[in-house]
Amino acid sequence: MNHNESSSNSGQGSHSRAAAAMALFQVLEKGESLSAALPHATNKLSDADKRLASAISYGVLRVLPSLNRLVGAKLDKPLKGKLKILHYLLLVGAYQLYCQRIKDHAAVSATVEAARVIGKRNHKGLVNGILRQLLREAPAADESQQRELPDDSMQNHPRWLFDAIQADHPEHASKILTENNTHPPMWLRVNQRFATRDDYLQQLQDSGIAAKADDSASNAIQLDSPCPVEKLPGFARGHVSVQDRSAQLAADQLNVDASHRVLDCCAAPGGKLLHLLEQHSFEQPVQAIDIDPKRLERVDENLERAGLSAVIHCADVASTNDWWDGEPFDRILLDAPCSATGVIRRHPDIKWLRRAEDINELAHLQNQILSSLWPLLKPGGELLYATCSILRQENQTQIESFLKQQSGASLIPITAAHETLQLLPGEYGGDGFFYARLKKAQ
Repeated sequence: MNHNESSSNSGQGSHSRAAAAMALFQVLEKGESLSAALPHATNKLSDADKRLASAISYGVLRVLPSLNRLVGAKLDKPLKGKLKILHYLLLVGAYQLYCQRIKDHAAVSATVEAARVIGKRNHKGLVNGILRQLLREAPAADESQQRELPDDSMQNHPRWLFDAIQADHPEHASKILTENNTHPPMWLRVNQRFATRDDYLQQLQDSGIAAKADDSASNAIQLDSPCPVEKLPGFARGHVSVQDRSAQLAADQLNVDASHRVLDCCAAPGGKLLHLLEQHSFEQPVQAIDIDPKRLERVDENLERAGLSAVIHCADVASTNDWWDGEPFDRILLDAPCSATGVIRRHPDIKWLRRAEDINELAHLQNQILSSLWPLLKPGGELLYATCSILRQENQTQIESFLKQQSGASLIPITAAHETLQLLPGEYGGDGFFYARLKKAQ
């Protein structure tokens, strides 16, 4: 995503660069997610500066090793302690010079001035000197004012993840790694209670928003380029939601009808729950559970926007005595906690926040939740296991292990050719996702 400079000459350009550097510091030094760090760092900025700070922050995290190599080569010694924030400011500067449609002089001057904003006025000369040196030695810019970054042997991924992707998907590894560093498309899910997909496509066209329908996800529309949700016709009234097309497959794979008693487990922020409620007029309320009260606020907001309702539990799934009324479910959707390695293009901070040892812990948690939920399923009932991971340990291996543990569990094939469904990042334009349908013996 290339952003034209909006404000470098207005005196505000420095604040967007400073905010990006501070957000990156929080992510890479403090382990905070970018989605949490950015709002805090940008809360006093104009909308235009917020967008620019966001574009820079996401961009730096996509190509972090390449930028670190560029900046590190120009420093006599690493910037540590109270000066570490300057390293992130230099990454912000280098990213603009190499990857954005921002005039070189504007990128340099706004980033140098940002040193003052972050309380490092005395180091403006250092920032200026290094960025000008980078500029002198950089390859020529192409017609869109971008430069080729130095190659990274692991395609800007950490070693453990690079190795895991190579091991699990040897034939597709290079494409996955490339896809992880791209900008994802914006997908919409049409609420067909209000309009057919074709009708909504026409509404988008009338609003000057270019888009196309998906071949296999029946409610899915892909925008040619992302746009603010407030510009989407009927968004505030629940006529449409933002949801990746791979995630939209959950509602169909769950195989429900209106008579079923349904549980949506690990439900926040509520996209799959809304989809189910839009498609079916259930005879008894759908129940949804999540352990995170903050994320459940999003579920409430989404339900309210769409004028829909569900019974919401804020609880640990595994502690069934705390929330379950004892009546079993016909269908359970388990959108399991996972490494999120299928959505790195949307959340590039995952590459740097996740650790190899996390995968064993997540696999153990997934098995624990599956085992806790299985007794809540009626005989003959079905559980849909879903993750936004591409790692076998969380997906195929997890399901194989569970089937060995549970004699009354069997797989319902997703298609005639595939028992389970592993979608890779960029496949059909969607995110990386895994689905497995489990049936409980009568």
